[in-house]
This record gives sequence, structure tokens and C-alpha cells, in this order.
Amino acid sequence: QVQLVESGGGLVQPGTSLRLSCSLSSDRPFSTYAMGWFRQAPGKDREFVAGIGRRGGIQGATSYLDSVKGRFTISRDNTKNTAYLQMNSLKPEDTAVYYCAASWTRTQYEIIKVADQYSNWGQGTQVTVSS
Repeated sequence: QVQLVESGGGLVQPGTSLRLSCSLSSDRPFSTYAMGWFRQAPGKDREFVAGIGRRGGIQGATSYLDSVKGRFTISRDNTKNTAYLQMNSLKPEDTAVYYCAASWTRTQYEIIKVADQYSNWGQGTQVTVSS
């Protein structure tokens, strides 16, 4: 059984930063999961925000939604069983519920961008960017 717990959301002003955390509990090592962040704004479909392979930190092992490139950074600490989403220069259009997702994979550098390919989800954390 896999459990994901997100934290770090909140209400912030435009131009500021937030860091989301996602802790994973599982019988399998955290390092065997590809991780992703998705978001869903009211009235919109859930969209991919960022993904990271098992070997996070290796060049090419991350992927981002175009509108967050250069502002958001996904990372992972395999010693803490935790993935992160650092969000800088936040904009009102970033307002959404953010979800963490995990999928076990044999491939070290696989990045999963499709929500249906993730088998495990967190409960979501609200991020509101407003002045």
C-alpha cells in the first residue's frame, strides 16, 4: 500500500514563493518511484506541472509544463522519501489544487506526464495566489 501526503500550500501574493512537499510511504523504496506534480483549477482539467525520474538531479531527468519552466523546480530526496516542488515568481494563474503522484517504474530516467499512468495520488494541497 502506498500513501502520499502533501504539505506546503497556502495563500500568497503574486511574485512570492512556496515549496510543496510530498512524503511517500510504501513497502518499496522511494527511489523506485517516478514522481509527478499535477494541478487542477476550478472548472479545468487536471494538468501535468512537473515530473522527475527515479534518479532526480541527473540532467534530463525532469520535465515541466511550459508555463512554469524557469519558475518551478521539482526535486527529490531519496533519503527522506520526499519529493518537492519549489514554486517561485508565483502568478494568479498558478492558483489550483496541487496533487502529488507516484508510479513504480523499472526505468531510472522515466518521466511520466500522463495522469492515468500514475497509480498513486496524494490528497491535494490548495495554492492560492492573490493580492
